[in-house]
Amino acid sequence: MRWSFSIGKFAGTVVRVHITFFLLLIWIWFMHYQIGGMAAAWEGVAFILAIFACVVLHEFGHALAARRYGIRTPDITLLPIGGLARLERMPEEPRQELFIAVAGPMVNVVIAAIIFVALGGTAGIEQMLQVENPRADFLVRLAGVNVFLVLFNMIPAFPMDGGRVLRALLATRLSWARATQIAANIGQGLAFLFGFLGLLYNPLLIFIAIFVYLAAAAEAQNAQIRDVANSVLTGDVMVTEFTTLDRSATIAEAIDRLLATTQNEFPILDTRGRMDGLLTRNDMIAALKETGPDAPVVSVMRTGLPSVHRRQSLTEGFRLMQEKSVPAVAVVDSEGRLVGLLTHETIGEMMMVRSAMPEGFRFGRLRRQAPLPPRP
Repeated sequence: MRWSFSIGKFAGTVVRVHITFFLLLIWIWFMHYQIGGMAAAWEGVAFILAIFACVVLHEFGHALAARRYGIRTPDITLLPIGGLARLERMPEEPRQELFIAVAGPMVNVVIAAIIFVALGGTAGIEQMLQVENPRADFLVRLAGVNVFLVLFNMIPAFPMDGGRVLRALLATRLSWARATQIAANIGQGLAFLFGFLGLLYNPLLIFIAIFVYLAAAAEAQNAQIRDVANSVLTGDVMVTEFTTLDRSATIAEAIDRLLATTQNEFPILDTRGRMDGLLTRNDMIAALKETGPDAPVVSVMRTGLPSVHRRQSLTEGFRLMQEKSVPAVAVVDSEGRLVGLLTHETIGEMMMVRSAMPEGFRFGRLRRQAPLPPRP
């Protein structure tokens, strides 16, 4: 995620902090300083850090549960609104997603139970509800936050864990796409409820409502792509009309191609027609500022991009794009030569065309048949 940096790697997962998290710490420090001075300000910061330590443990609960099914978690990112564990792929069975989704809130249950026992069982509900009161006991408030995290995360709406639990339960009876659509609709209904309550009580609920609504829409779209991808070949969706670059090309030449076309990604080919790397528009602009127009494209191109055979299912290309977080996947023939590119734009276009096609019409007939243009 952009604007985030690593604070360490634990059990194979990189923990990252988004820069906006520090804005939250500054705001908390200032608010507590107004209430109780310097001591209260630093205690407020310490309390927020303790909360986010619990959030990290929550996300590692998901990560460890996913590892049980052979799913890696490349990174966990801390945001002001919580944590985000990025799985390399979605679980394949409903029971797997159910186990992974529940694992996070169970960590918070354990943390709250440990704190409750450590306090000798004296913490009451009223005390734990005083989360915003800096004069209340630190550990009691922390136990209350963990109880809140369990309840909040089990709301049946994406991207909360409750949305994934709901989908997993529905998927035991329905198709994955249908289960996702129903769960997304429920989540968007709750988003409207949050927005209405936010207008009446707390404006923060409006922000949560927008976040939940967009997340539900994105999850539904992702499920639709996965469902369609099973019946479509990568070669039916790839872009075949694009400009390529030679290894000897310079940034200035790449900029010329950028201005002359509508492309954002430019493959760099060797003499055999195999892709050596990819140069994106952002890469060009950054290189133009840092190294100048005469720098060779090979010095700034992205290497190691995944590839997929043109006859493979689109599911494989889509999976590689998500796992590797790359702007494009190379589509190759049996000899490894580049014959097309799979991008986020082509997948989006495929979904729009698919939704407009008559019932029973074969999508493969619409594939562009133009040959790969000669290298400039």
